[in-house]
Amino acid sequence: MLMAKRQKVLILGAAGRDFHNFNVFFRDNEDYEVVAFTATQIPDIQGRKYPAVLAGKLYP
Repeated sequence: MLMAKRQKVLILGAAGRDFHNFNVFFRDNEDYEVVAFTATQIPDIQGRKYPAVLAGKLYP
C-alpha cells in the first residue's frame, strides 16, 4: 500500500492558540506534517521546543 505524501504545514499563532490548533487538528492527522511553529510574539521563546510527550505518534 502506498502512502500519500503529507502536506507540509507551518502554524502561525500566539498565546497558545497555535498549540491548541496543533493538538485538536494536526497532531494525529496523517494528511499533514507540521514542520514548524512561529515564535515571534512571545519574548525569549526561540529556544523552546514543543514537548515530545505531547506531540503524538506522528512526531517522534
